[in-house]
Amino acid sequence: MERRTFIKSTGLISASFFIAKDLLAKPKGPIYGHNEMRYRMDAKWGALNPLQHPVNDCHEMVQDSEGRIILLTNETKNNVLIYNKSGKLLSSWGHEFPGAHGLTLAKENGKDYLYITDTNRHQVYKTTVDGKILMTIDCPMETGLYKKKEEFVPTETAIADNGDIFIADGYGQQYVFRYSPEGKLLSYFGGKGEETKNLDNAHGVCIDRRNGNPTLLATDRTRNCFKRFDMEGNLQEVIALPGACVCRPVIKNDYLYAAVLRSPDLGKDGSGFTTILNKENKVVSNIGGTLPTYQNGILQPMAQAEKIFLNPHDVCVDDDENLYVAQWASGKVYPYKFTRV
Repeated sequence: MERRTFIKSTGLISASFFIAKDLLAKPKGPIYGHNEMRYRMDAKWGALNPLQHPVNDCHEMVQDSEGRIILLTNETKNNVLIYNKSGKLLSSWGHEFPGAHGLTLAKENGKDYLYITDTNRHQVYKTTVDGKILMTIDCPMETGLYKKKEEFVPTETAIADNGDIFIADGYGQQYVFRYSPEGKLLSYFGGKGEETKNLDNAHGVCIDRRNGNPTLLATDRTRNCFKRFDMEGNLQEVIALPGACVCRPVIKNDYLYAAVLRSPDLGKDGSGFTTILNKENKVVSNIGGTLPTYQNGILQPMAQAEKIFLNPHDVCVDDDENLYVAQWASGKVYPYKFTRV
């Protein structure tokens, strides 16, 4: 009896230890989001000493092949901060991008490369992950769309499977330009206007490969929607997101994620949240936002519900489906991490 009691007691102690350890390992606090996409927030995840590694606007983030989280900020003391998933700073670089805005990661022959857009310098750069500039793309003056290079204000890039580069002039003339991998202009579409095929605040672009046939998603932020084009620039679909001034679309597995800078329009400061859509383009969760509601199949206007963000600008989704949110004009805060529950 004594031996059985000892074994039972030892088993209970061991089980209690592992349960306690598991509880300690998981972040605590409120749960945000809806349905199957719910998260706990760690607002201190990316915090650093601002005297050593300052940020200004935290614009965009990506995860590289080594699992590192790369942040782009328009602070020229360190334009790029590279973290591990626990929030430890691994390295930093970059002093030449005062308008650092868009950050895209692409792979070529098994190696990672970055594409950076600079809204101040009116250029797009291809770099190595450690900061060596390999190619620069300037204003496409040859199109006749621009009278001076300052009218070209690129905000985002997307890289096709064949290496073609799509550049969104989201703060300029609102066109999406297609370049060869070597930087030769091939075509363009979109542009300002009132037709459905036109764009207004074409803030972001990405390649959507979820259905096997790649298409291009472009942001139409002023009109609260994403627009789907084929790879030749022909409009296929409008994904309406009433009340959401969305930034770039980010796709991970079957879901589309986007930071909502402001709601219901760009004039309302500090009103952002993060939205998540499923493969059928239905909003399933809003982090810091209202419960997504459909009436007769139509999405009802969304809005900020919880003041956990001011002006979120981008979402990065890691290989564990946790989220990292970068914010613009939000008091120079470092990125937040949201652990999926």
